[in-house]
Amino acid sequence: MKRCIPHFATTMALLSFAFGQSPTQQESQDNKSEQEVRQAIEKYRTALLQRDITVLERIWADDYVFVNAAGEILTKAQRLENVKSGATTLDSIKEEEDITVRVYQNSAVATSRVTIKGQYGGQPASGQHRSTHVWVKGPAGWQLVSNQLTSLAPK
Repeated sequence: MKRCIPHFATTMALLSFAFGQSPTQQESQDNKSEQEVRQAIEKYRTALLQRDITVLERIWADDYVFVNAAGEILTKAQRLENVKSGATTLDSIKEEEDITVRVYQNSAVATSRVTIKGQYGGQPASGQHRSTHVWVKGPAGWQLVSNQLTSLAPK
């Protein structure tokens, strides 16, 4: 019987590694990741408002795509050029509803309703939108790989 105990303990340890983290550990990691994404969103919002190209270059992944409220698809290079040239300037980005962040291992989806005031393509572009962000955690931390704005009808 005494010989079985070390084998049993070893087997249990190996099984715990095989099945990964316990639910409590996973929930704790997800909560940490959710907070990191929320911080990344705030950093992103600040960078857009301040037209901080250096920060935006780090936040947007190389293969980043943006679907604007008109349904146009823009790449990272196009978005950066719009910010650099002043074609896109934002005066305010206000969250109308709490941001919902759902974490899936090394990716996260954030949704919210926002009111944006500013200009896009040199034209006034203000209003309420539904916003969806897709974030992926890699070696550089959390990066935005895609986001989309959908215009909401005025109330």
